[in-house]
Amino acid sequence: MVRRSWTSKICISAIAVVLCALPMHAQDPFTSWPEGYSPQQVGKRVSEHFVTSAHQYGATLHYSEVATWYGALSFANLTHDDALRSALIKKYQPLEPGGSDAARIPTRHHVDDSIFGIIPLEIAIQTKDPKYLAEGKAWADRQWENPQPDGLSGETRFWIDDMYMLTILQLEAWRATGDHKYLDRDAKEMVAYLDKLQQPNGLFFHAEDVPFFWGRGDGWVAAGMAEMLRDLPEDHPQRARILRSYRLMMQALVKYQGRDGMWRQLIDKQESWPESSSSAMFTFALVTGVKNGWLSGPEYTSAARRGWLAVAGYIDQHSDITSVCEGTGKKNDLPYYLLRKRITGDFHGQAPVLWAVAALLR
Repeated sequence: MVRRSWTSKICISAIAVVLCALPMHAQDPFTSWPEGYSPQQVGKRVSEHFVTSAHQYGATLHYSEVATWYGALSFANLTHDDALRSALIKKYQPLEPGGSDAARIPTRHHVDDSIFGIIPLEIAIQTKDPKYLAEGKAWADRQWENPQPDGLSGETRFWIDDMYMLTILQLEAWRATGDHKYLDRDAKEMVAYLDKLQQPNGLFFHAEDVPFFWGRGDGWVAAGMAEMLRDLPEDHPQRARILRSYRLMMQALVKYQGRDGMWRQLIDKQESWPESSSSAMFTFALVTGVKNGWLSGPEYTSAARRGWLAVAGYIDQHSDITSVCEGTGKKNDLPYYLLRKRITGDFHGQAPVLWAVAALLR
């Protein structure tokens, strides 16, 4: 398969993927794509595939499926695809309270379960249906029912995954209601995680006791900061702090991006394998930063474009994303991360591809 990089006319071969020169649009490097690589084409394929996909991961709805639903709904909204939106809402209806599949609604007071609320919140944002607003808002309020003495959510655990999974629920509640308490909770939570987990090189350990730069974990961080910066007002007291950490991370990511456009399962370990879910998350964060003017310089635009071309090449003929790291808990053991299985079609990979699509279309 041949891909073309907008910055060069030199083809580079890596892991059997070739990135070749593609002329850059005079104004926007995110509008000129090889056939099959446009965000409209990819988003349509992956979203429609999700509509007919079975649930993954056991008896209750998994956070990765929730994140994919959010991505598909975002794509439907950005492309004004009413038929797709209707199909996604219809897919959700059996999961509503009292629905035929309501037993799949997660119940723990845990970030992995509470993120479920972003589905009804996003539906409410798009449809203005008060039923979905009430349902989603209840999840966001529940997350702060018993806050810690410092004002952080009782679900705080200081794993980097939380910087997306916890914050996106409060952010969607802000988007749906305009109530500043959700935005202020979010910013406070994000800054606490930044202060504790970001390292001097800009990347993040998986947790305080796990000193590894795990790709998807750092991807959750990058995506969480990018999502939050889209909404934080310029004069918000935490915005400058979050933007500073975001930029420091993006500088590091540009440095560690492979010549193939991908990032690795362990970001700073060349012996590690190219991993698609983290690469899609980093692409989302970079594209969002370039388009919003938070990042300046051709290196960021180049990294974002090359990231998209690389990630889109990991989508197979079934619209499944390949080379996705299997579910990963934290463990202070290098081989544990290096030897994680590479799987295909997992929602951990489907979700961030749709986020990257949305970023490119905004």
